[in-house]
Amino acid sequence: MKQITPFGSTQDGCDVAQITISSDELTVNILTLGSVINDVRLTGVAWPLTLGSSEVAAYEGKMSSFGSLMGPVINRIKGCSADIDGQIFTFEKHHSGDLTQHSGSSGMHNQIWNIADHGPGFVVLKLALADGLGGFPGNREIELRYTVHQATLSMAVQATTDAPTPFNPANHSYWSLDPTVGFSGQTFQLQADHYSEPDEDLMPTGQILPVAGSQYDFRSGIKMAGDASQFFDLNLCISDSKHPLRPVATLTGAQGVRMEVATTECGLQVYDGGTIHAPDYGTHHGAPYGAYAALALEAQSWPGSLAHAHFPNIILRPTKQYEQITSWTFSAEGLG
Repeated sequence: MKQITPFGSTQDGCDVAQITISSDELTVNILTLGSVINDVRLTGVAWPLTLGSSEVAAYEGKMSSFGSLMGPVINRIKGCSADIDGQIFTFEKHHSGDLTQHSGSSGMHNQIWNIADHGPGFVVLKLALADGLGGFPGNREIELRYTVHQATLSMAVQATTDAPTPFNPANHSYWSLDPTVGFSGQTFQLQADHYSEPDEDLMPTGQILPVAGSQYDFRSGIKMAGDASQFFDLNLCISDSKHPLRPVATLTGAQGVRMEVATTECGLQVYDGGTIHAPDYGTHHGAPYGAYAALALEAQSWPGSLAHAHFPNIILRPTKQYEQITSWTFSAEGLG
């Protein structure tokens, strides 16, 4: 089997490649468009573990966030602007409000990444973002390495800049651990004592509140409804700064498939997928993706940091190198 195969072309004629990396236990497909984690298959499990499509049009359309490394700033920037060292920078306005969503139309999820290196169990992708693209300052160089080892998929991100710039990327995969889409009945556990209080635009108010007594207390694990009776689209505060790689969350499917998330990041955005609406594309699951099709668990620094000085700082400076490691380890019990 070839490791690199054509995946199709974008509307403007750019070729997209698919890279397959694998071990005896795990096989993962990566796309050069958006550095998408397109497909994840665990040996012995007959269904895909992440939402995905075989069509480039899906990733240029309503599935543009599915599996991508979103950035340079994931999530929302309220007011579409930021003060960086006394200079105001303005970013693309999202169509539904006075905010910038996932860095706008020129974000990393809409870029074609270059394959810098690859082998049976890894691929290194690189991307250059020009000064001013999307309103963000600095010429930025980003390197992304995906590695499969045993039943673990690891993502390592490094970035540099020649001018101070906001940088807070995150993977935006939707995880679906059961044979059919949806996460009803799946158990989610997360080691986070606090959460960022969201406002009406789902932007942090600046208040950091305890999870105890709230619907956001996942510390002992909760069964997910996977429907509108619960609402999750907010940041859980794992810590107030980066840490060495450590396990932070687990998601366990009703059929016994389990995913453990580890990260160096200090926050995890938990999103219930309630606005998913992608009826027009072929999918790995053989059915269109709709609301609550899967759960997104986005390891990142706390969103809202550009507006709240007491949040972890996301300004990357020319003298520093950005680094993030996030990994997903899969297992299955009681199958077969």
